[in-house]
Amino acid sequence: MPPLPRPAALLCDMDGTLVDTEHAWLDTVAGFLRTQGSPAGATTLAPFAGAALADAADRLVRDGLTALSPEETLARLDQEFTARVAAGVAVQPGALRLLDRARALGVPTALVTASERHVADLVLDTLGRHRFDTSVASGETTRGKPHPDPYLAAAAALGVAPQDCLAVEDTPTGASAALAAGCRLLAVPSVPGIEPGPRTVLVASLTEADLADAGRAPHATALDHSCG
Repeated sequence: MPPLPRPAALLCDMDGTLVDTEHAWLDTVAGFLRTQGSPAGATTLAPFAGAALADAADRLVRDGLTALSPEETLARLDQEFTARVAAGVAVQPGALRLLDRARALGVPTALVTASERHVADLVLDTLGRHRFDTSVASGETTRGKPHPDPYLAAAAALGVAPQDCLAVEDTPTGASAALAAGCRLLAVPSVPGIEPGPRTVLVASLTEADLADAGRAPHATALDHSCG
C-alpha cells in the first residue's frame, strides 16, 4: 500500500497493537472464568477484547459469570494480567519502525490505552519512553474506550485537532473510540469486527504501514484504501 498521509499526531493503542498483550489479557479473562465455573469460549470472550479492567469486571458480574463482587473481580484480573505483562511482552512486528518513522518525521506520538497506568508504565519501559510525547491510561479520562474521551485527551495534550490525527487500533472497542473522536484510523485487527471505511485503513500487520514524507494532508483527506 502507498504511505499514509503524514498526520498531525500518531495516537497508538497499546494492547494487541504495539505489544502482544491482547492475547494475554483474553487468557487472563478465560482463566478467571474457568475458576468461576463459567464458559470461556471465543463467544464469551469476544466482548472483553480491548476492554478496560473495570469495565471487564463489571461485565463479568453483570452477566452472572462470577459470584464475586466487582471489586474482588477487578483485583484478581489486575493481579493476573499485571503479572503476565511484568514477565515480558513481545513487541508487535513493525511497531517500533512505525514509531521511529513518526519520530523522524517530527510527528508527535501518544500512547492511548485501556490498560491501567501501572501496566502502561511497564510497557512504556519496553517500547522506550523516548518514543512517546504523552500517554493516556485507563481512569485518566471521565470515560474510557469505546467512548472518544481518551483520544480527545491525547490530541489535546499534543495540541492538535483530533481529525488531523491518525489512530492505530486492533479491536472494535478501540476503533469505535478513535472514530468517535474524529480521528483517521489505521487498524491492524487482532479480533474480528473492524470494517474498512472512508476514515479507516485495514492492514494485516504494522509492517505494511508507513507514513509519507510529504507534508501533512488536510483533515478532509479520505483514507479509503483497504489491504490485508
